[in-house]
Amino acid sequence: MTEQNYTLIGHPLGHSMSPWIHERLFRLSGKQADYTLTDLPPEELEARIPELKKLKGFNITIPYKTDIIPFLDRLDNSAELFHSVNCVANGEISIGYNTDCDGFIRSVPALEGKKVLLIGCGGVGRMMAILAVTRHADLTISEPDQKKAEILVQEIQALEEKAHQLAAGAGRVSDTHYQVRLAQADSLDEAFDLIMNASPVGMFPKTDRCPVSDRLIAKCSAVFDVIYNPTETLLMKKARALGKTAVGGAAMLVWQAVRAHEIWYNSRFQREDIESLISEMQQEIDRLFPIEKKENAV
Repeated sequence: MTEQNYTLIGHPLGHSMSPWIHERLFRLSGKQADYTLTDLPPEELEARIPELKKLKGFNITIPYKTDIIPFLDRLDNSAELFHSVNCVANGEISIGYNTDCDGFIRSVPALEGKKVLLIGCGGVGRMMAILAVTRHADLTISEPDQKKAEILVQEIQALEEKAHQLAAGAGRVSDTHYQVRLAQADSLDEAFDLIMNASPVGMFPKTDRCPVSDRLIAKCSAVFDVIYNPTETLLMKKARALGKTAVGGAAMLVWQAVRAHEIWYNSRFQREDIESLISEMQQEIDRLFPIEKKENAV
């Protein structure tokens, strides 16, 4: 590695679209730089930190999004809120960011005041839930692991309480109130502005599965599926067949990478260029992983 390189660390990495995305973003911005993959076994992480800090920046994926935190000098507010880092910028100090949240917010329809159903509240689902309620969405969470769901609700309630405490400390009254409830999707029969799938249901190799019923899809206005392989999940196909807006995980993946470039060297991109890149990436995924031959991508 040299300081002109950027990389993605994780283990095991397998196939990743990250180099493909970042190389095109460098090209769009006119920057000469390389982007590589660095598969680090857990026992090597600490020893490789000095090497990583020589880079201008790097990305982090599973299983190091939390493990990297003790080795950084500071966390951006986004990383502090989610206690998860997927982007590091190196300079005089090393700063950790969470750009997954930016990728999500730039991909989904507006959340403010909307009635939203979230399927799954693991890592990325937790982030999506917090972003939804802090943007004053009326959130329903469907998660088979009841304990995990209850912990998330408690965390959201703690955020609300913190907002009240900060307001009181500033001598004002907070009107913050986060609307959140738990329910199983198969028991629901109501309309939602947005259905968000943060579960693996519909991902290869079980692409014939859908996380919600046709009845719920028919009653929703839009869907967002965090899965990007396949590029069009069964949930998205069903929604589009009914004329509804459907956005897949490819958009989130590209937009979180865009945010990393904004952080690393203050680059700016035209939205139409990024939308073209998202479309191109979807075509590339379909080319590399024909549905009948796909291997699970990382």
